[in-house]
Amino acid sequence: MTPRLAGMLMLLVTAFSWGLNWPVLKFVVGEWPPFTFRFLSGLGGATLMFAVALLRREQLRPPRGQWGRLALASFLNITSWMGLATLALLWLSASEAAIIAYTMPIWASLLAWPVLGERPTTNKVLGLAIGLGGVTTLMAGQLLGAPLDALIAKLPGVGFIMGTALMFAAGAVFTKRYPIALPPNANLAWQILLGSLPLIVIAVLFDRWDLARISPAGWGALAYVVVIALCLSYVTWFRALKLLPASTAAVGTLLVPVIGVLSSGVLLGEPLGPRQLIALGMTVSGVALASRG
Repeated sequence: MTPRLAGMLMLLVTAFSWGLNWPVLKFVVGEWPPFTFRFLSGLGGATLMFAVALLRREQLRPPRGQWGRLALASFLNITSWMGLATLALLWLSASEAAIIAYTMPIWASLLAWPVLGERPTTNKVLGLAIGLGGVTTLMAGQLLGAPLDALIAKLPGVGFIMGTALMFAAGAVFTKRYPIALPPNANLAWQILLGSLPLIVIAVLFDRWDLARISPAGWGALAYVVVIALCLSYVTWFRALKLLPASTAAVGTLLVPVIGVLSSGVLLGEPLGPRQLIALGMTVSGVALASRG
């Protein structure tokens, strides 16, 4: 298997894991205090990844001089999704949040040019345009016919999810430009742990701790987020970043909002029809074209 093909397979696992995570998180904000859920999932994810690193006898202690790099990567890659994206779902539907979050490839591609010297190729530009056309098709359907006051009420959620997109794009480029000198599982364990720390403080200060009312489905959602959306997906994401150009990996994540919208339609009853299927076709076509380099 070629490195490019392996990278694309890793990217597909990441896209499906994160896409399915949007309806799960939308369900979660109705069941859990949001930041309590996030720091518990972060603690569980970090524990699991440290255990995997120990079993594989990986080096656990970051080398001297790497702590600042590790802390910044954790904030950009982990805190952005665990904090801001979850908060955005208090104002937005799962499909709306997924769509806006994945303007991320635009910012990643723009940053990768001056920072990494990844000059956009014709295929990547066309792939990005087609993929974003699919995302725009979804977004336009969400906005058409909506009353003005309803759109204004969503602005806080839009701001939070746009912050997520900008931070994660910067994290993808930063990780590529300044790799952390740790084995992959130990690296992810530290990033999840450090990225969760700000959320612990917020949960203690603002969440109401009433875990007795959490349903079995709510605990199942916690297990999914810990094992799949945090551990598995980030392992495959960082692997994809090693095997693929940052801009190609970023364009590939355009699959996530389409998977998020489709799964939200099936699991949550959010709108699902011809427009969503057209957007899926456009996005998959854009990803396929961009992956050709």
